[in-house]
Amino acid sequence: MNDAVPEHHDPTRRSLLWTAGAAGAGLGLGAFGGPAEAAEHAVDPAATTAAGPAADRTAPQEPPRRGDTMIGVPFQRRSAVRVALIGLGNRGGAMIDLYLAVPGVKVVALCDPVRAKAEKAAAKVTAAGQPAPALYVHGDHDYEQLLRRGDIDFAHVATPWDSHFEIAASALRNGVHVGVECPIALQLDQLWALVDLSERTRRHCMQLENCCYGRNEMRVLRMAHAGKFGDLLHAAGAYLHDLRALMFDPAYYEGPWRRLWHTRLRGDLYPNHGFGPVANYLDLNRGDRAVSIVSMGTPSLGLAQYRAANMPADDPSWKESYIGSDRTTSLVRTARGRVIRLEHDVSTPHPYSRINSLGGTKGVFEDYPERIYIEPDHKNDEWGDFSRYAEWDHWLWKEHADPPGGHGGMDYMLVFRLMQCMRLGLVPDFDVYDAATWTSPVPLSHLSVRQGGLPQQIPDFTRGEWRRPRPGMDSEKPAEA
Repeated sequence: MNDAVPEHHDPTRRSLLWTAGAAGAGLGLGAFGGPAEAAEHAVDPAATTAAGPAADRTAPQEPPRRGDTMIGVPFQRRSAVRVALIGLGNRGGAMIDLYLAVPGVKVVALCDPVRAKAEKAAAKVTAAGQPAPALYVHGDHDYEQLLRRGDIDFAHVATPWDSHFEIAASALRNGVHVGVECPIALQLDQLWALVDLSERTRRHCMQLENCCYGRNEMRVLRMAHAGKFGDLLHAAGAYLHDLRALMFDPAYYEGPWRRLWHTRLRGDLYPNHGFGPVANYLDLNRGDRAVSIVSMGTPSLGLAQYRAANMPADDPSWKESYIGSDRTTSLVRTARGRVIRLEHDVSTPHPYSRINSLGGTKGVFEDYPERIYIEPDHKNDEWGDFSRYAEWDHWLWKEHADPPGGHGGMDYMLVFRLMQCMRLGLVPDFDVYDAATWTSPVPLSHLSVRQGGLPQQIPDFTRGEWRRPRPGMDSEKPAEA
């Protein structure tokens, strides 16, 4: 095993999948040849310059602000939200149903290089009684034409990870608010570039973190902000999901794009589902901030063993060498001294879990299975029944007790709330600074693992604005007009 990126054995759309990355973007922030090389070469731990060992320079220097902060900036009020979806595979193809289920939303354009997927999604739009959307199906970069239309308020990006930064940046440059599936980008300089573009263009760029809208997550959030856990001390989040069969199934991912990331990076490839909710509990970027991360990873054995047991000898995957840690464990320290534990494991057999834990001076909540222990409600070291705290449900879950869509309804809550904020001219529940923070463990955990657990600085993407408490996910129900 080595750190070399293997040759792509299948140069088709579903193996390369919009891999242009930041090449030639001219970001002025240390952009590299492409996202596959980003965290690998952002800092070479063996390099030494007059400025000192590269290990002491793991985060890019904070670039000067070239626009005003986007903190507290509301959307422009509108009677209807015109939406475009870019990427119509498993995720995008499912999310279109939810946009069509929310009042006041018009799906005006769809983009995917596979025409059949775009046409299938378009049929859903017309079946819902809306005009046929425009289709953009001419190659990997046809989204650029879509984003120049001038009649799109919001673009939902659900393409493979390699392309997220490039599409989000294009949306902002074209004056379109954009939401991106996880992770929003793969390099620290890309995260800074999105912060900068959002501030300069006055358009929001958001990580579409559906887990923040889970019923348990929103209930714990409200309880935490009400002081039910006392002074908050620690939290934990994770993405523990056995994806081995899916990553080797060409009918699911239509190629090896997700599996190939395990040949490129050693660290936490998918921190957002765990990090986003606990960041909300602790008010990160709203009175506290993440300042450093230290990560350690196990050997990479799971995917190779699964391949040996299940894939024929002539399968193209035999050309791949996996370096991604089967289990990555990271500790994040905050400015107020709290500790967050993040875990990632998609390569070994285990039940699904996001951990989702929060502890303070009055007690603790732990999920998977859900259980709670807080004073003075519980005693004798016996867990309490979390279902008895339904009174603390967020207003979204009280208003939509049985929401449509997947993942227990959290996907619908995400879409409903985002579209509501856009229609009513409200400040979004989270912003580009949250997106950058929640995604920063992707490159930083890789560097930490490679450097034997050396702590990495997490940039202050807010440039000092985190010190000001402000609203976030724990919103008040708006008065509809």
